[in-house]
Amino acid sequence: MSDESRRANWVLGVLLLTYTFNYLDRYLLTILVQPIKEELAVSDTVMGFLIGPAFALFYTGMGIPIARLADRTSRRTVIAVGFAMWSLFTALSGAARSWVQLSVVRVLVGVGEAAGGAPSHSLLSDTFPPERRAFALSIFQMGVYFGQMLGLAVGGLLVAPLGWRWTFVVVGLPGVFFALLLFLTVDEPERGRFDGVSAQERTEPGLREVASTLFGLRTFRWLAVGTGLASFAGTGYGFWIPTLFVRVHDMSYAEIGISFGLISGLSALVGTALAGRLGVVLGRRDPRWLTWLPAIGVAIALPFLLGVSLLEDAWWAIACAVPAGLTAAGWAPLTYTVVQNLVPASMRAVAASVLIFFITLLGMGVGPWAVGALSDAFAPGYGDASLRMALVVVLAASAVGAVAIFVSGRTLREEMAVMQARSSAASRP
Repeated sequence: MSDESRRANWVLGVLLLTYTFNYLDRYLLTILVQPIKEELAVSDTVMGFLIGPAFALFYTGMGIPIARLADRTSRRTVIAVGFAMWSLFTALSGAARSWVQLSVVRVLVGVGEAAGGAPSHSLLSDTFPPERRAFALSIFQMGVYFGQMLGLAVGGLLVAPLGWRWTFVVVGLPGVFFALLLFLTVDEPERGRFDGVSAQERTEPGLREVASTLFGLRTFRWLAVGTGLASFAGTGYGFWIPTLFVRVHDMSYAEIGISFGLISGLSALVGTALAGRLGVVLGRRDPRWLTWLPAIGVAIALPFLLGVSLLEDAWWAIACAVPAGLTAAGWAPLTYTVVQNLVPASMRAVAASVLIFFITLLGMGVGPWAVGALSDAFAPGYGDASLRMALVVVLAASAVGAVAIFVSGRTLREEMAVMQARSSAASRP
């Protein structure tokens, strides 16, 4: 293995660790919903707000300006500062004495975590050549499922002996150290190094130009709608399913973390790796597979996600998480790859942040809150089963999302060819 390959793999490994902590801090809250709700005496709607909008509104609002900063300055520094910030405020979540105070802290966690995704996509795109981007982004995306798995497992094991407050502290503080590791060991690569770009990349496109480029592409418009709806359903499901197992199946937090957390997380990790590999192989034959594979995966996963939510036997419900994870986990890295391949290197961080805006605003911003609000609305008629009914309603949106992602592939080849031709023309002396 060459020195360049070793350096690239190190960068990928450190960014994977960073993204793991990004989602570990998010999913930690999901296993702590019930004890926080009981101590602070709040409703499912309020807990849905804490899980979703309190975090997501500022995450999405800050995502684009932070990505813009990353397109102009050192992406490594932007990511490291954000990592330290969200880790510190995760630890400080344990000091909250009311849901309002916890909301403020979650806002600040969201501001920090806005530096984790889009700048990393851009940095990885200048670390790995185009033919390996789907692979690199798929490995990076595994951080979502490592974080989910660890958040449920570690949170489930710690909450009983430590309580929810100290669980936040113990999980949050190590991230400050790892942020320093990232800053000291990851190099900032030359921007656009694999794209044969010269004059074009020495200019900095304005936000209006980036937005005009993206929304002028039919591929991107359909992709934004489809991934947003898939995230709305998947995030609403993922952030409330541990609470469902507490209420309906009477499982302990440790049981949920070890059984459901590990089984669903490992399945999603395998699914992400498979999607990345298939994306590389099939994408070489026809780039439309980078949209077809996510659409097929989201559609196949839907009945299994409903099984997790509705089956009366807890272990059969957990068993459904295996095929759900294998099929649903791979849509994000492949759709991120589409966007990275569609735009010039100078726009990549901002372009990624715009797609993440749709995914997060509809996902974390609306999905968990919608589940909580629907659960409260269904409670008079369904009791503890109201959460099940809320999950069914929200999950149905993924069917529409799958169709929109599939349709985005219709124009992908043509628009990629046009964008590549423009880039080549602009880079000629």
